Amino acid sequence: MSEPQIIRTPGGEELVVLPRAEYEALLERAGYEGEDAEDVAIYDTRKAELAVGDGVLPVEVSAALLRGDSRLKAIRNWRGETQLHLAAETGIGQGYLSDLESGHRTGTPETIAKIAQALNVPVGWLS
Repeated sequence: MSEPQIIRTPGGEELVVLPRAEYEALLERAGYEGEDAEDVAIYDTRKAELAVGDGVLPVEVSAALLRGDSRLKAIRNWRGETQLHLAAETGIGQGYLSDLESGHRTGTPETIAKIAQALNVPVGWLS
């Protein structure tokens, strides 16, 4: 990186002159900052969605949420459960569980409670 040249205008404003390559590198970095801001916004949104009084989600679950998994899927995978086993343990159909994970259906409070109990997590993590 070369030394930037500083020029003072008659009004006292300082201007910085730098090589074009360094200017373009700064522009490229600024683009990444916009991308970082989007990531932070997604993280903040996910965190707000999960703000319940039942404690903090494990890091692995949060990471899965940031990748786009549903809460139920992220928690099920974190617990090392398959859909088939969880469905059998809770007495609900595997297809219904799949629909819950994909958001195509919403479960009744009783169903969500059964799933939470089977996964050994607070109900608030799934509602």
